[in-house]
Amino acid sequence: MPLYEHVFLARQDISNTQVEALTKEFSDIITELGGKITKSEYWGLKTLAYKIKKNRKAHYSMLNLDAPPAAVAEMERRMSIAPDIMRFITVRVEEHETEPSVMMRKSDRDERGPRDRGDRGPRGGDRGGPRGGGFRGDRDGPRGDRDGPRGDRDGPRGDRDREGSTFRARPPRAPSRDSNSSEG
Repeated sequence: MPLYEHVFLARQDISNTQVEALTKEFSDIITELGGKITKSEYWGLKTLAYKIKKNRKAHYSMLNLDAPPAAVAEMERRMSIAPDIMRFITVRVEEHETEPSVMMRKSDRDERGPRDRGDRGPRGGDRGGPRGGGFRGDRDGPRGDRDGPRGDRDGPRGDRDREGSTFRARPPRAPSRDSNSSEG
């Protein structure tokens, strides 16, 4: 018989025991029609990437099936009718994984807590790395050759030499003679 991995998502507002009951119900459908469940995993209540039927979270469950295609089709038909099932997917595989699924290993890793990061080595106070960067010193202190006035900019702006410049000063504006002025 062909092997399948089947994952379904149940609504967030049902309890864990109700999810287990759904898993048992669909497992019974497979066994009644000549198949068997080789592994069943409850992955927990997880946040969805986007809302599905107004739900932000869902209970995830996975079943490894060894069943005829007709049994899988009947289980999928009943899941599509069930109000508590939001989504499901069945994938045919060559062989089932013997160890826990990736999702179960991920939850085990999360339960272990923060790891010791001692294998990375010191980060260093300046965070500069091999190319430098990081702390560049006190910028409020003396700036070397930039402390005094610049040679090409001595005096007020009007005194600067503008030879070779295309800039020409605009003549002053004449007072406006609008008919709507406040005079009169």
